[in-house]
Amino acid sequence: CRRWSPGEVRYSTSSYRKTLAMDTYKSAFIELALRVGALRFGSFTLKSGRQSPYFFNSGLFNSGSSAAALGRYYAAAVVDSGVEFDCLFGPAYKGIPLVALTAAALAEHHDRDCPWSFNRKEAKDHGEGGQIVGAPLAGRALIVDDVITAGTAIRVSVAVLQQADTSLAGVVIALDRQERGTGARSAVQEVRDSLGAPVHSIVGMSDLIEHVREHATLGQYLEEMEAYRAEYGV
Repeated sequence: CRRWSPGEVRYSTSSYRKTLAMDTYKSAFIELALRVGALRFGSFTLKSGRQSPYFFNSGLFNSGSSAAALGRYYAAAVVDSGVEFDCLFGPAYKGIPLVALTAAALAEHHDRDCPWSFNRKEAKDHGEGGQIVGAPLAGRALIVDDVITAGTAIRVSVAVLQQADTSLAGVVIALDRQERGTGARSAVQEVRDSLGAPVHSIVGMSDLIEHVREHATLGQYLEEMEAYRAEYGV
């Protein structure tokens, strides 16, 4: 990514930039997720069969304002991670809007103009052709996605990067559930260890528990959240 040069003309000037403080983006993300229903507390049956006291669905950031805010939180997490990268990559399909929002927010709020691209599920054999849409992949790519459940989408993305002679710089996701899979490690830990690259998130389950603990209106869910972490947490 390149930095903006002093005096360079941009679509967004400094008078309109609203830089998000690093120490507030996690709680702001949780509050937004609760407000739009992307994060809910209660009792939910997961695909694994576990009864979870919370549920997250990134598809519910489905308005212009919530999408713009989500991009800012991703960008804050990217900068906060300290990961060095040359381009951003979004796995089809949920990663496509997320990588676009993140790239836009990095440019507007952090002066980092990063090339970004995404893949098609199936290669196109007409028009511009190929499997990659957007900037050419090169150097070190940072993958932007919503969650890691089994790590399948991330491994497919790594294969795409390798075909373009591009290395994996790391992965940034919205939520790390921080719970065991079928073994002793979480899906995030398995991806991190098998690929040898860092995985960062806007928030993790520990952040959710802290948020519940600090807000009286959510206090009824604290016992269930802590019990779930005690049973399944890593």
